[in-house]
Amino acid sequence: MTATSLPPVVVPSPRKRVRGAALVQLFRTTDHKQIGVMYLIATFAFFMIGGAMAMLIRTELARPGLQFMSNEQYNQMFTMHGTVMLLLYATPSVFGFANFVLPLQIGAPDVAFPRLNAFSFWLFLFGGLTMLAGFLTPGGAADFGWFAYTPLSDAVHTPGAGANLWIVGLAVGGLGTILGAVNMITTIVCLRAPGMTMWRMPVFTWNILITSLLILVVFPILTAAGVGLLADRLIGAHVFDPANGGVTLWQHLFWFFGHPEVYILALPFFGVASEIIPVFARKPIFGYKGLVWATLSIAGLSVSVWAHHMYATGAVLLPFFSFMTFLIAVPTGVKFFNWIGTMWKGTMTFESPMLFVIGFLVTFLFGGLTGVMLAAPALDFHLSDSYFVVAHFHYVLYGTIAFATFAGVYFWFPKITGRMMDETLAKVHFWTTFIGFHMTFLVQHWLGNEGMPRRYADYLESDGFTTLNTISTIGAYILGVSTLPFIYNVFKSYRYGEVVTVDDPWGYGNSLEWATSCPPPRH
Repeated sequence: MTATSLPPVVVPSPRKRVRGAALVQLFRTTDHKQIGVMYLIATFAFFMIGGAMAMLIRTELARPGLQFMSNEQYNQMFTMHGTVMLLLYATPSVFGFANFVLPLQIGAPDVAFPRLNAFSFWLFLFGGLTMLAGFLTPGGAADFGWFAYTPLSDAVHTPGAGANLWIVGLAVGGLGTILGAVNMITTIVCLRAPGMTMWRMPVFTWNILITSLLILVVFPILTAAGVGLLADRLIGAHVFDPANGGVTLWQHLFWFFGHPEVYILALPFFGVASEIIPVFARKPIFGYKGLVWATLSIAGLSVSVWAHHMYATGAVLLPFFSFMTFLIAVPTGVKFFNWIGTMWKGTMTFESPMLFVIGFLVTFLFGGLTGVMLAAPALDFHLSDSYFVVAHFHYVLYGTIAFATFAGVYFWFPKITGRMMDETLAKVHFWTTFIGFHMTFLVQHWLGNEGMPRRYADYLESDGFTTLNTISTIGAYILGVSTLPFIYNVFKSYRYGEVVTVDDPWGYGNSLEWATSCPPPRH
């Protein structure tokens, strides 16, 4: 070897990926972006489970007489359907979008408490699995409705481990939601980039802040009520003893959580719509401060309307709660006015995110109008516990959450994965969802008005409910099939979708997440 020769260059061999490394990384991650995606995937899995239960319910009701389920099995189905859709799909999907998008929107490196963030996710997941584990017990899952009215939910009327697992899962998942809310509030208050004042924050960030404050007010009440119910069941604590007025006490505690919960679900998706509409109208949001104040008003009023669920008990002051329920329609109307003002004279384009937002606006408007009808005690006494309420509830919640969730996925998918989704498949998904949804639930308004009570597994041929139930069931199958093009689109686009080469593929994003690469670099 001569003095001038160079030493051989050592080329390091690539490290072999250990089998299971990806799974281990999943369990130990504290990256807000990855946790956000984990939330979205887990909640969609629960959405599919809840949807399968809904298909079974609709199949049973397509014809008079019991078809293939017993009364007991039917009770378990509608209980777990409501639980899964509300507490395991709708609420956590809020945190899916919030985790991924919110730190990027305010210029934060991550959430304030990354490990607590991961802990919140695992609490939600295992709380949900605990609830569903009731199906594996000899007596089956909880069967007292997702609202768990006492005395139906006490140890005498609902013995068995399934109900106990439901309450424990509720408490565990509720703790995860509370911790997630603490994290979001701290992130927004403490980790905003220099110059990002409160009045410069995107509307979505504002809505997550206000929603998180609402969660801190009402979720501890639900958790405490659940602990009291569990104490009744296991050690005979007599917290909700009917002799002590416990039946009405449970309804007050539950609905003090339950009605703000509707806005906990709705407000973040109002925020999603407020992010999407300006992009596809090609103009700034109309009335930014009005939207923020309307959100604050809705949150404040939402804790003063809970007893409209209890008109039929005769135990509440009807004029007060009726007035407050009418009043909460005002700030919601302000939001609609602002959204229409944003679209007015805009250069509108109708890509898939905007289509789903239009679907959300139409459906939520229907649900809001039937809500105003139910706010009047005279009408509510006739329609209470009928299919009219089921139809109203699904128009408000499915119309808001499912349509806006899909809008958000189509909108932020390029940011999350760096690839565009297939527009043709997305439009097939939208129209099947829209037609299937309205076919399922529009006719249920008439069913309720004709007197069909909800939560019944059976009805008589002479009742005259068969035709409308058949139409509703056909719509439910269309709605179920509508998820297939979405699933295929996600898999296809993730692997083969058009690669995004710019920070803002939509061309008019005006919040900070569109100022970073697609996908954003790992912090």
